[in-house]
Amino acid sequence: MASTVVAAGIGLAAVGFTGRYLLKRMPHISQKMAETVKKLDSQSLASSKYYKGGFEPKMTRREASLILGVSPTASKAKVKEQFKKVMAVNHPDRGGSPYIAAKINEAKDILEK
Repeated sequence: MASTVVAAGIGLAAVGFTGRYLLKRMPHISQKMAETVKKLDSQSLASSKYYKGGFEPKMTRREASLILGVSPTASKAKVKEQFKKVMAVNHPDRGGSPYIAAKINEAKDILEK
């Protein structure tokens, strides 16, 4: 019983000292974070590898190739390989969107013509 009380006291003291240390260091830490955020180039983060924009009303070979991540002139084997990879990640049975899965299927059909 006494050892439990001592252990609880030591634990509370450790939490208290850690909290005190963090509160004293907080201005320095927040200043470092602000400097780091300023150094980050927001344009490079914004223009990542993802395509900006929605789907076209009628899918083109270009859009289909963007969806599957292949060239518009890719071979059927390459299209099939990429289709399997993309569909494995986006399949509705694994939490993916049925709409996106339909677009992936449509892209495969267009590129295999």
